[in-house]
Amino acid sequence: MSTNVTHKLIGSHLESGDMTPGEEIAIHIDQTLTQDATGTLVMQELEALGLDHARTEVSVQYVDHNLLQGDEKNAEDHEYLRTAAQRFGLWFSKPGNGVSHPTHMQRFGVPGKTMVGSDSHTPAAGSLGMLAIGVGGLEVALAITGRPLHIRMPEVWGVRLEGELPEWCSAKDVILEMLRRHDVKGGVNRIIEYHGPGLATLTAMDRHVIANMGAELGATTTVFPSDEAVREFLRAEGREDDWVELVADEGAGYDVEDTIDLSDIEPLIAKPTSPGNVVPVREVAGEEIAQVVIGSSANPGLRDFAIAAAMVAGRQTVPQVSFDVNPTSREILADLTKMGATLDLVEAGARIHQAGCMGCIGMGQAPAVGRNSLRTMPRNFPGRSGTKEDAVWLCSPETAAASALTGVITDPRDWAADVGMDYPKLALPERNSINTAMLVPPLDEEEAQRVEPVKGPNISSLPELTPLPDEIEAPVLLKVGDNVSTDEISPAGARALPLRSNIPKLAMFSFTQIDDSYPERAEHESETGHIVVGGDNYGQGSSREHAAIAPRHLGLRVVIAKSFARIHWQNLANFGILALEFDDPADYDSVDQDDRLCIRNLRAIAKEDTLRVDNVTKGSSFVARHRLSPRQVKDVLAGGLIPRLAEEEK
Repeated sequence: MSTNVTHKLIGSHLESGDMTPGEEIAIHIDQTLTQDATGTLVMQELEALGLDHARTEVSVQYVDHNLLQGDEKNAEDHEYLRTAAQRFGLWFSKPGNGVSHPTHMQRFGVPGKTMVGSDSHTPAAGSLGMLAIGVGGLEVALAITGRPLHIRMPEVWGVRLEGELPEWCSAKDVILEMLRRHDVKGGVNRIIEYHGPGLATLTAMDRHVIANMGAELGATTTVFPSDEAVREFLRAEGREDDWVELVADEGAGYDVEDTIDLSDIEPLIAKPTSPGNVVPVREVAGEEIAQVVIGSSANPGLRDFAIAAAMVAGRQTVPQVSFDVNPTSREILADLTKMGATLDLVEAGARIHQAGCMGCIGMGQAPAVGRNSLRTMPRNFPGRSGTKEDAVWLCSPETAAASALTGVITDPRDWAADVGMDYPKLALPERNSINTAMLVPPLDEEEAQRVEPVKGPNISSLPELTPLPDEIEAPVLLKVGDNVSTDEISPAGARALPLRSNIPKLAMFSFTQIDDSYPERAEHESETGHIVVGGDNYGQGSSREHAAIAPRHLGLRVVIAKSFARIHWQNLANFGILALEFDDPADYDSVDQDDRLCIRNLRAIAKEDTLRVDNVTKGSSFVARHRLSPRQVKDVLAGGLIPRLAEEEK
């Protein structure tokens, strides 16, 4: 039987269940990835789980988000993560070494392996022929202890690539075309697998760009084959011995199929404030801009910086535009410098920042209110940049560089025609500047036992998680619309992000992007708890479990929505919050903020998937249902996964 790459990867790691879409399966995990914005909770969870030493093949803790040290909080987090990595047997990537996804691809990614990461862009590793899935931190912690990942088997969406990209277009335009066609929910409950003759024209790092932003489609992950392009990448990294071929069999089928002719692609851009709000660049050309930022895990390759450098070489960006460059790894910065491209960028007016996520997560580079910011980043959700009323656009390095030179949104084809420039032919190195100096290897188990993680004053403990009561009567403290992101539930930015290790303090930022009064009102209702009502795709975006645990700390026990994004839905269950969906989506309109709802016989969810919800305020009722597996039901009833495991071990 002909088999696609996705089924080969899952089949070789399947511990239980059938690969039937919708059925729960358990997958053995080879590698894990954590980053500092989510990793501190993972380390606390490893403590709570009583781990002696990591049981994965490779687990790496990166520091790439919280790099701005405005006070002592980030430094405390970094020391805690370093010593906790030693204690539990993890690799540690020091601050400034690089963004987790491209750095992991360079140093640790291996075709045919599985990985989970506490970052929603973990699927970028699918560019190497890996099955890499973004999940909540608690699921990463479980994987580090040797437990499998439980997910519902997705459909496999085969996207056939034909042709070759035109000049002045690149991989970012390919994934923007996918978002233009399918929006931010098109990949929900699907794994995207790219195949076809067009693959031969895309490098492994091009594929990284596409796989990274599959997360913006809502996909479980993205998979590419491991072919000669992957072999070439690993050879350049001095790791050709890690290469194995992994390709789809001739005639392999897919649950859903699509085709993109790369030769038809044109420069595209996502308008504020959604990655799915995609239009041709020429449609919005002429809009004034104030900032251009190049970097992030969505455009992390040497090519992405080098093409921008070649465009601005010998030129000067306009005075009204801040031109910011965030190298994605020290290795890439070294190669860029050897090429002379760093000097080209600096002389053109670029501000060179640390190798890290930086502006992508709102840690610096926050734009002015109401001024357009063009970024080669993956997300432009409201407020993610660190500015509450931001106007962020997502584009390719080519579009970004052309616009930095003109001061308005500019199609790079038009700019090239105006200045008489041919598309640059880049001379990239055949062997990359390998840098392992800032990677600290794990201790052996005996040495690790002697390490005590260093906890500064900003490192709190996990909050107590009590069981779900059989009846809840509580107010709807907040009603929100469609596509609310985890950035809006638990915001990023330089004010909130340094508090990721301190749940009580971080909780006071919950939902403040939507309603500043939420934390205070939640504390007022602490005795009864409260309910949040949402629209479609509730909780899209980042994998941060803080968006579940921080509102839970403030008393959130139930979320009723039209539908949920996968990772946040799982995170709610992990921390004992009951996720219910309106049986009839029209009932969403019957509930208002401040209505008091009553749900009885909650513990019956072990046997029934529907519940009656009484609107005490309006004297009406409606039906809601859950999609929890029996395993997840146990977690919710126990108040969360950790208390459930603790109870089972008694």
